[in-house]
Amino acid sequence: MAYYRALDESATSRHYFRHADDEGGLWYVEAVPDRGELTVLKQAELTSAGQLHRHSWEHMEDEHGGLTDQAIDPAVDPLQPIPAEEFRRVWTRPSTPEAAE
Repeated sequence: MAYYRALDESATSRHYFRHADDEGGLWYVEAVPDRGELTVLKQAELTSAGQLHRHSWEHMEDEHGGLTDQAIDPAVDPLQPIPAEEFRRVWTRPSTPEAAE
């Protein structure tokens, strides 16, 4: 946890991506360069049912999964670059569709 927190607090460059999974869900990630790789600091899964699951150094793991410990490579991984605003809009929305009403 301390490693991810230190990266988050010292990051000067951030990258944002989206990925569609086979079940119709969307994954959003915020990553920072570290030691020649992109390390994911925040990830959000927006399920096909509209539920939102968030993971970061502040909430590493729960019954829905956890923050990936694998570096990402946009040249290899099926990731679409997105604007920071799109990531933030998803990251800050309510967790369930009912909560948004």
